[in-house]
Amino acid sequence: MYKFKDYYRNEVTLSFKDHPFSDAPKHVWVICKHKGKWLLTKHKERGLEFPGGKVEESENAKQAAIREVMEETGGAVETIQYVGQYYVSGRKDYIIKNVYFAEVKALIPQDTYYETEGPVLLEKIPENVKRNKQYSFMMKDEVLKHCMNYIKDRKNRQ
Repeated sequence: MYKFKDYYRNEVTLSFKDHPFSDAPKHVWVICKHKGKWLLTKHKERGLEFPGGKVEESENAKQAAIREVMEETGGAVETIQYVGQYYVSGRKDYIIKNVYFAEVKALIPQDTYYETEGPVLLEKIPENVKRNKQYSFMMKDEVLKHCMNYIKDRKNRQ
């Protein structure tokens, strides 16, 4: 388990155990790859980030993750794996979010990408993302770093 402060100085607790904070989280974040490249989206206000969002009443978190990838990038998910879950203790409320890793088999052009400008493919995620104004605040705390390491370690064990 990891504890740290996020971009806004809220306390974050991240775990790679199976749903340690909630069996029904209300938010998801999906680290994606497509043809060996990282698949992000460009949020119209926040900047570059991996797709994610809220779980709707009619779906579970995994279904929401697949839907969010399609809505924000046009990505058709081929495989998706639970990575971990984190708890953000905000000033007035809290958020519990599942993190997934998805392999995307195709990018399907969309009429709308909702609050984003659609897919962005990158060879690598820059190391200086914390200081890069192009990137969303969601890419600037240790959730990304720890999850990327976890994904890499899991791949090396396979």
